[in-house]
Amino acid sequence: MKRQSIVEYGAALAETSAQTPRPKGTEVLIRVHHCGVCHSDIHLQDGYFDLGNDKQLDVRPGRDLPFTLGHEIEGEIAGFGPQAQGVTIGQKRIVYPWIGCHACAVCKAGQEHLCKKTHHLGLNVDGGFSDYVVVPHPRYLLDYSGISPELAGPYMCSGLTAYSALKKAAPLGKDEALMIMGLGGVGMMALQFAKSMFDGPIFACDIDADKRKQGVKAGALECFDPSDKQARRAFYKMTGGAQAAVDFVGAETSLDFAQGCLAKGGRVVVAGLIGGEFKIPIPMFPLRAISIIGTFVGSLEDAREMIALVQSGAISPIPIETRPLDQASATLDDLRAGKITGRVVLQP
Repeated sequence: MKRQSIVEYGAALAETSAQTPRPKGTEVLIRVHHCGVCHSDIHLQDGYFDLGNDKQLDVRPGRDLPFTLGHEIEGEIAGFGPQAQGVTIGQKRIVYPWIGCHACAVCKAGQEHLCKKTHHLGLNVDGGFSDYVVVPHPRYLLDYSGISPELAGPYMCSGLTAYSALKKAAPLGKDEALMIMGLGGVGMMALQFAKSMFDGPIFACDIDADKRKQGVKAGALECFDPSDKQARRAFYKMTGGAQAAVDFVGAETSLDFAQGCLAKGGRVVVAGLIGGEFKIPIPMFPLRAISIIGTFVGSLEDAREMIALVQSGAISPIPIETRPLDQASATLDDLRAGKITGRVVLQP
């Protein structure tokens, strides 16, 4: 099978080849048809996350090269082991990639994505920038009937991250404002889910003028430029402050703007991973009664709930561009440069 893989950290991806796996036990072999490109793939390609003040979180240990990225996977069942039940060759499925040990207390509580023994496809084990990928068990395969195959895979990260983050932002009353920071693939997904999940006014921010226009077209009441020194004051004048803000950028400037938009008692949910360091005077937490909450993708149950919501017709699709697999590295460069609106999906 052919793959686009990391062969050297900080360098372009390269084509590699490997023997097509033979599934054993409960494993299922998926022939990949589409795989979305996520911003977290950039951090893995670089080999680190930016912690601010010239500090880095090294993600290279424990990952042998070549390593194949890709965790927003859609395809068809091409084979399965003798203990895999309820699957049929040719079935079209999307893959829940946030796999744990399925034995610890965290996994048994339904929070497998937070397991310490991660088996995350495209992050810890080879993923979907490939002709084939192995899934450990059929329970991680979801039926996406009624959703276009190009769009279906990105729901397993972009959509799931947005949906789970918005659940943490809840509850919101009909007069309480929500602010969405960043209108990339995840932020645009969040805007669509928020319209279905909340009755109150929804606002958004992005430094890119074209993305702000797209946000208004997609349903935001208004989109602000966070680099504009008057933006926060204008937002406060319009709303009195947000009860919740969700930061899908995860940079120093975005989180600072998000917390600064909060009304007293408000909360910020941080989903983005751009990096940096954030500081706030400690007395501001009790004096403003604000909360800052981290979120990481979502549970398997969250994924099922989200897909059911999409299948109901309540969620409008985000812009999707398909590219051949051999453009994986160029796509990461475009994503790094902020040139992509919505999601790019690779086709092996």
